[in-house]
Amino acid sequence: MKNVQAVLESANDPLPPNSGEMLENAQRTTDFLKSLSHPARLVILCRLAEGSASVGELEDFLQLPQSAVSKQLARLREDGLVDCTRDGRSITYSLLDEKARVIISTLYQEFCA
Repeated sequence: MKNVQAVLESANDPLPPNSGEMLENAQRTTDFLKSLSHPARLVILCRLAEGSASVGELEDFLQLPQSAVSKQLARLREDGLVDCTRDGRSITYSLLDEKARVIISTLYQEFCA
């Protein structure tokens, strides 16, 4: 984030009044978009936008091994985009972030439907 601020300051234009807030928002947005930048994570989020799913259902949907699906789910959990609930041996995932749901819905309509 310091690199962006340095570039902005070197442009000889005064920073807008809320530039600090804008830079923070830009960083959060960049982090969010990084979460979407892996094809498997994007497909998982598109699937979860339709409703919750178990790890097994996501494996079948993605046609990937459990380890690959779990790795991507862990990243999405870490990024705060999905949540999981355990029922015995079954773990069910759901979309946690409402902003993510709106963006995923838009991407789904544009590219997947």
